[in-house]
Amino acid sequence: MYFFLANLSFLDLWFSTVTTPKMITDFLRENKTISFGGCMCQVFFLHFFGGGEMVLLLVMAYDRYVAICKPLHYSTIMNLKRCIALVVSYWIIGFVHALSQMVVIMQLSFCGPREIDSFFCDIPLVVELACMDSTTLGIFFNGASGVLGLTSFVVLLISYTYILFTVRQRSKTAASKALSTCTAHITVVVLFFGPCIFIYVWPLSIPWVDKFLAVFFSVITPLLNPAIYSLRNKEMKNAMKRLRNYYIGSKVSI
Repeated sequence: MYFFLANLSFLDLWFSTVTTPKMITDFLRENKTISFGGCMCQVFFLHFFGGGEMVLLLVMAYDRYVAICKPLHYSTIMNLKRCIALVVSYWIIGFVHALSQMVVIMQLSFCGPREIDSFFCDIPLVVELACMDSTTLGIFFNGASGVLGLTSFVVLLISYTYILFTVRQRSKTAASKALSTCTAHITVVVLFFGPCIFIYVWPLSIPWVDKFLAVFFSVITPLLNPAIYSLRNKEMKNAMKRLRNYYIGSKVSI
């Protein structure tokens, strides 16, 4: 579990780095510009790390399934060799997903206005600048991103439902413990896939909502992930309790 959490933290670090530094510097500038190459880099790495994280969350769900449903075989199934193979697979899938999008985008001609109504470049916004009907292109790109995102989300929901249903048949105590173990991961899945669905699968076409979801998806979620998993850690919760008791005790003594 901690091996995959380390990889998730590494992905979140790079995922937020794609957009956050440029976004912060733009807040301090009156003239907010980005080169075409920089815009394409944002699009590529956003989908590279985003697609990889979707697959990584699936891998983490599989890890929880083995740990909860087949605990006696866990060390045999999730050996180091398989863990490394799973990590390599999400990097490859993320790269192929991003590259397939970029191959199509680089073939387009852009003649529209050179302004994007957002804080960073993303496929739905860049496509609107193409010299052709953006409706067809939008359906294609949203479908390409939506297939990966929606499929991963549905598989995750099915897998956790199966885990909880299987454990509940054994005992309610075991189901409660399994739910407690999976709560952090389910929370991260909802926070990550929720904005993705409304950006790529079911666009709302409301500018301020799109901007909020884009920032939440690229900045807030990677920031929240470490806190969510840390608060589920027993040692972390005990340390917070000791800190709270120390603070309250000091306050009372004064």
